[in-house]
This record gives sequence, C-alpha cells and structure tokens, in this order.
Amino acid sequence: MLNIALIAGSSRSGSQSAKVARFLRQRLIELGLTRHEQSSLLDLGERGLPLWPADDKGPWAEYQQQLAAADALVVIAPEWNGMACPAVKNFFLYASKAELAHKPALLVGVSSGIGGAYPISELRASGYKNCRIAYLPEHLIVRQVEAVMNEGPAAGEDDLRIRARADYALDILGKYAEALKPVRAAIDLSNPAFTNGM
Repeated sequence: MLNIALIAGSSRSGSQSAKVARFLRQRLIELGLTRHEQSSLLDLGERGLPLWPADDKGPWAEYQQQLAAADALVVIAPEWNGMACPAVKNFFLYASKAELAHKPALLVGVSSGIGGAYPISELRASGYKNCRIAYLPEHLIVRQVEAVMNEGPAAGEDDLRIRARADYALDILGKYAEALKPVRAAIDLSNPAFTNGM
C-alpha cells in the first residue's frame, strides 16, 4: 500500500476542488492503492497557509509531516480567471525538496466551465523548480465540476468518462510511486552546491 497525499488547492471553504480530492481519495482506496489511514487530504480551503513568507506558518508543520511521509501526491488546482488559484501557488512556496523531491504527482485541473488546462500548464512551468516534484505526463482536467464526481452513481456520459479517466490516471500514479521509491532513496539531496533547481 502507498501513502498518498492529496492537496485540494482552493482557498474556498467547501470547494469543488475539495470534493474532487475526496472523490479521488476514495477511488485510490477502492482501487487498492492506499488505505484511509495511509492517505491524507490537505484542504487549503479549510486549513489555509498564511501568505508566504510568514512568521506564523499555520498548519504547515503538520502538512510537512504528511507530505514527507507520502510516496505520491495528487495536486488539485482550480482555475481562477485563467490561472492557478493563489492558494496552490502559495503552497509551493512552502514546499521544499525535503518533502517532495522526486515524488510522482498527478496534476488535476478543475473548472466550473470548460476550462481547467491553464493551472496544469502553470504548475508544470513553475511549480516544481525547488521542490523537485515529479509531475506525471498524464493529468486530469475536470470540467463542469459541479456536475461530475459527486456522491452516488455517475450522472451521465461526461461523468462516466471522467471517472474512468481518473481511474486510469490513478493507476499510473501508483505504478510511478512504486517505481520511484528506489530512485528517491538513491539520490543524494544533501549536496549544498545544488540546493535549488535551475
């Protein structure tokens, strides 16, 4: 079993991103990739991080432990005005290689409309440099999020399709997580000459 951390990257309480995170966590459990007690959900809408840098880091110490224990991550990033939500960008200012280096991560873009690709692109471009997170080539874009991934059976063809795609992507995440465990263990992250990414 894998330890998997899911980050619900919206700063809104009761967000659709958190709903998607709960849905994906349950699917990870049902697919036999993790257990409830071996997974964690970091909901930035319920327990947000202060704007970095901050003297009081809020729940970061707890998040840091959960991330360090994780074998893999799922990063759910809502699209706000064509950009990644500030809360998820702020999260990556806190996160370092100590917690995330060479850990596979599935990116999930979320949109209430037909968007959702921009946060994926933005995080691939700038959300990895110093933390060295390893984004999968595969990602998910959950469009019309209010209508899909709700409790109960699928609501229609679009819901069925995104649920099947999610299972496919989560299975890939599990395979990457197992494959990268020995790679992570073999990499020396202590070299002071290469503390930051390029």
